[in-house]
This record gives sequence, structure tokens and C-alpha cells, in this order.
Amino acid sequence: MRAIKSSRWISTLHPWQISLLSVVSGLFVWQMVSDHVIANPLFLASPFQVLKALLRLMETGELWRHVAISAVEFFAGYAIAAVLGICIGLLIATNDFAKNWLQPWISGFYATPTVALGPLFILWLGIGVWSKIVVVVLLVVFAVIINTEAGIRSTSERYLEMMRSFGATPRQLFFKVSLPSATPFILAGLKLGIGRGLIGVVVAELFGSRLGLGRLIGASADSFNMPELFAAVSILAASGIAMNSAFAHLEKRLVPWTKD
Repeated sequence: MRAIKSSRWISTLHPWQISLLSVVSGLFVWQMVSDHVIANPLFLASPFQVLKALLRLMETGELWRHVAISAVEFFAGYAIAAVLGICIGLLIATNDFAKNWLQPWISGFYATPTVALGPLFILWLGIGVWSKIVVVVLLVVFAVIINTEAGIRSTSERYLEMMRSFGATPRQLFFKVSLPSATPFILAGLKLGIGRGLIGVVVAELFGSRLGLGRLIGASADSFNMPELFAAVSILAASGIAMNSAFAHLEKRLVPWTKD
């Protein structure tokens, strides 16, 4: 009976309430583990210790400097990758010559461990923001290209034939059928790029940077300052959650038919 009542209570919750409950449960488990299982702040900081570290970094202003640099690197690289990825994906999906010409490069670079090339980009471009932006672009762009191409090629041929029978032009076919059909795939590629881009920023900053959340993580690890390390990681995790939630809302507005 208790299990039935519990399942009924859960079914009445709003999706955001379930997500909040999941986060709170995770934080509770984290606190218990840090208090009773790994009770050593050199190895694992508790949520309360992380919160104190966050407040301390905010008061000194150090946190905002790190966040600002990482945000510039991420959003600049992500924007460039989104534009390039969508354009190249549309090109290779609609032009067989372009697909055959670019496919070896796309496959080769996608399989290349771009993160491992971070030191090379730093050698070429220095430890400023551009070396990190390049890493973010290369980590994000291929997910967008592949999903955009898949979306265009998955367009139903029946819809295209029906539009042609009504005298639709190639331009109308593209904007009225192919692009709307590909939009969920494009959004999926952009969502995949969020996590890859955040990883790219952090790893590139670990290789060499003056400021940034990756730099904060590296410095905290070197000094065994686990609260500050987890504070930086928590900011990255919260950023990923927030951006994925924003994309979920955007998806509902742009492609509501996918929820049918």
C-alpha cells in the first residue's frame, strides 16, 4: 500500500519538482558520503564546504574573473561552431560533391582526440582566449554537422513528392519541409555540443591559462583545496543543466510536434 501511495504521490509532481527532488537527493547522498564514508576533506568536500568556498570566492571577486573568461571562451567557440556546423551540415546534405569532398576530413577530425591537441593550439595561438576558442569549436562543430546532415537526409520523401506535385520550388521544399524536419536533429546536435564545449574549455585551460574555471580547478588540485575544486566543477555542472533546460524550452517552441 505504501508503494502504491508513493507512486501516486510521485505521479502528481510537476517535472521540474521531480528534477529538484533528484538534485536534493543527490546532494543529501553526497553529504552523507563525505561525512561518513570519505570523511577526509583532502579527498572529498561536502556540499556545505563547497558552498562556503563559493561564497568566499564570490566575496573576493576571484570567482567572477574565472567565470567571465570561461564564459567568453565557451560562448564565442560555441557560436562559431554552431554557425559553421549548420552551414556545413546543410551543404553536405544537399550537395553530393561537397559531401564526398568533405567527408574524409570530417570523419578524420571527428575521430581525432582534439583535447590532446590543446598544447599545440596554445603553442600556435598563445595562452589567451583564442587557443581555447579553437578547442571548443573543434569539439562542438562535428556534432552539429553530423546531426544537421542526418536531419536533412531523414526528411520524408513522401512529403517532398507531395509538395512537388503542388508545384513547390526547391527553395520552398527546403524551407517548408526539409529545414523544419531537420530542426529537431539540429537542436540535438547543439545540445550535445554544450557538454563537449564545456569539457573543451576546462581541458584547454588546464593546459595553459591565466584565468578560467579550468585554471581554478588545476590550481585547487595542486594545493589539495577540494572545496574550491568542487565549487568550480559545480558551476560547470549547473551551467550545463541551465543551458540544456533552455534548449528544452526552445525545443518546445520551435518543434512542438515532436512532443505528440
